[in-house]
Amino acid sequence: MQVAMVSIFVEDPSKAFEYYTQTLGFEEVMYSPENYIAIIKSPLGDGDTTILLEPTQPNGIQVAIDYKKKLYEMGIPVITFKAADIYKTVEELKEKGVKFKKDPIQTDYGFEAIFDDANGNYIQLIQLNSF
Repeated sequence: MQVAMVSIFVEDPSKAFEYYTQTLGFEEVMYSPENYIAIIKSPLGDGDTTILLEPTQPNGIQVAIDYKKKLYEMGIPVITFKAADIYKTVEELKEKGVKFKKDPIQTDYGFEAIFDDANGNYIQLIQLNSF
């Protein structure tokens, strides 16, 4: 088996779609704002894994709203993205206005940083050591 799609709960899929494509550089797979559907993919890699920007509004499922809110309050990232050069990527994102909760730090497995996606989520960015 292989991961085909993952979801990130967002408050506003149109705002999130713009942020993820224009600011973070993801590519459109499907975008239907009138139906609250926004699916994106990374421009890197094989492109087989997509991300559904899953709306919590309007008429969202309460458990999803609560889950998203609690993770944000606890400072827990909802997904992890990989960078080849984390310091370069962080600088490029900061120049685009991305707000970082945690600047890059070294870990046992490489480097990590955490940023706010401007839609109520924290995203972890990692650069893995070569094994």
